[in-house]
Amino acid sequence: MNVKDSAVLVTGGASGLGEATCRHLAGKGALVTVLDINFKRAQEVANSIGGLAIACDVTSSESVSSAIDQSESKHGLARVLVNCAGVGSARRVVGRNGPMPLEEFTKVVNLNLNGTFNVIRLVAASMLNSMPDDRGERGVIITTSSVAAFEGQIGQAAYAAAKGGVNSLTIQLAREFAQFGVRVMSVAPGLFDTPLMETAPIEVRNSLSAAVTFPKRLGSPDEFADLIAHIVTNQYLNGEVIRLDGAIRLAAR
Repeated sequence: MNVKDSAVLVTGGASGLGEATCRHLAGKGALVTVLDINFKRAQEVANSIGGLAIACDVTSSESVSSAIDQSESKHGLARVLVNCAGVGSARRVVGRNGPMPLEEFTKVVNLNLNGTFNVIRLVAASMLNSMPDDRGERGVIITTSSVAAFEGQIGQAAYAAAKGGVNSLTIQLAREFAQFGVRVMSVAPGLFDTPLMETAPIEVRNSLSAAVTFPKRLGSPDEFADLIAHIVTNQYLNGEVIRLDGAIRLAAR
């Protein structure tokens, strides 16, 4: 799939990996729609790249459907969907105060897994009926997983379970959408230098960097975005979860 002039939807596009993806793809000529629950920040990103900002709650069918319609009216049918919206958690299943409240587990799974699925199903409904390009391709769907799906640390039960679900969806969706010429991929980032990480003390950042096998540093959001662009253009990438982590393997804690 060509990036240039393709309509692209990026959830969680107002910050971190999502923002880097929006900027990178726009730089390659894509028509980018920045979807985020933080509309003010989404507008700032969109204005700086010549894109479109839409307030969107990925867990709401009505919100996502409205965002798709607004994007399509300006940029045309989406050819690329990048799911970056998500949130982490840190809570033991059974802690000092007893069992984790079920609603906390449900909240994390709802955003990271259900929200991802919600956007995919609604975007795919239009994507599968579009006209294929000259290589028979109708679109590319990319999700954001995490190395926590493989090595969930203590306190990451909800997040690890949600990202594990995202991993499992990848090959299933790739098989289901294959007959329509739509590819599905996932990227599992390791430790990245996002705004959330910037708030950590320098000692913590140095410790995390040292845990990476090579290179011994945090990943750059631009490296994530560069991989996203490669996945879009490389037609033989399909149905796979790619770890982007400097060969790190998370310890139990």
